[in-house]
Order: sequence, then C-alpha cells, then structure tokens
Amino acid sequence: MSIRFDAADAHWRVAPLPGFSTDQKDWLTRGGSLTAHLRTLGAVAVRVTREAVDLPYEDEYAALGIASRTPVWVREVALSVDGTPFVAAHSIVPLTPSTGVWQAMRRLRTRPLAELLYSDSSVSRSSLASRRVTARHPLYRLASKETGDVRVHALVARRSVFERYGEPLMVTECMLPALWAKLAMRGDRRALGQIAQPVPRDHGQALDHTASRADVNAKRVDRRIDKREEAR
Repeated sequence: MSIRFDAADAHWRVAPLPGFSTDQKDWLTRGGSLTAHLRTLGAVAVRVTREAVDLPYEDEYAALGIASRTPVWVREVALSVDGTPFVAAHSIVPLTPSTGVWQAMRRLRTRPLAELLYSDSSVSRSSLASRRVTARHPLYRLASKETGDVRVHALVARRSVFERYGEPLMVTECMLPALWAKLAMRGDRRALGQIAQPVPRDHGQALDHTASRADVNAKRVDRRIDKREEAR
C-alpha cells in the first residue's frame, strides 16, 4: 500500500548512521509494533506524560505535509519494561483528523498506540527514518526526563508516518540507555549459554501492511539471494 508521506529529511535517514551499534541498527529498523518487540524483553507498561494541542517540532511540518506553525494534537508516553523506562514516544496528528479519522488516538489513555495502528488494514506506513539527537533537539529534552541519573551526550530515535484515508499520524520513538543496557546484558547471557533460544522479533500475526519499506525491501533482497542460491 503506497503512502504519500515521508518521515525522512536531511537529518532523519532511512539507513541508520554507520556509527550506530548493531543493536541500535536492529531496533531502529524493525518493522511492526515496537511495543510487541519490547514485550520480548519483559512486561510492558504505558505511562502517558502529556496530551495536548501544541506546535510540532521544526523538523516535523514537512513530514506531515502541513504549513509551518500549524497546531497538532500531541500524545507523549513512556514505555517501560519491568518498571524501567526504555522508550519515550512522541506522536502527533493534525487537529482536524485528530477529531475525525484519528479520533481514537484521543481515547487511548494507557493503551498503546499500536492497538490502533496494527489492527486496521486501511493504515499504511512510511519508511522508518532515524537519527542521533542531542540536547539541542526537543526530543532529547523530552526523553532525558525518563533517564533518571543516566546522562548521555546523544540519544537515538526513529520515526515514521502512518496514513489512514489520506490523513497522517507521525510516531517518533526515542530509545533510552536502559534499553541498550538490557540488550547488552542479554547478549552476555547468550554468550555464556544461559539462554537456549533467541528472543522472537515479534508476537502474533504478521503485520505486513504496516511493516516499514526498509523492512519490506530487506525481505525482497533475502528472497533474491535465496533464489540465486537455489539456482546454483
């Protein structure tokens, strides 16, 4: 399903920066529900930190196809795993669709946004785009409220635009240091042979209609490689 919105720009790139770690490249490009992926690490809880009418960040107008300083509905949440914040999420939708096509977003409360996005075949998704964010970006300031005493020079984030009946909703997810610490610890345990099976990448039914284009393209490349190997 095609989509006319694009989450990428001069700073938000579809291909993760070369300097990102293996875990970062993995999680920044995973299609499907991030909440579902987090559930493979433990019990996930959603805490709403803000819902309000506000202005988008300066690097968000173009992705939504709206004029500068156009108000939007903002929903911000912290996603915790076993009580520790792993992700700070910032989602925006233009005001008119927030009371129309995307009105259910205003009624979510502590339910994850994924319940709207991954159960509706009329929803399509742009490519995932990612970047490094520092203290100069408002997303860093939002996320740093969830890091406790841990302070880092930069955080990594990803975003994509979901479209339903021509109306956009953009979801930006900033990964927190606790996520990378958890993945590093899990990797150490695997190296010691304490985990017999790899953690699955997703739960339940495949959600191909909302997989990122990058994820879909990767699957196509894998299939071409398999066919070449079969032909040998």
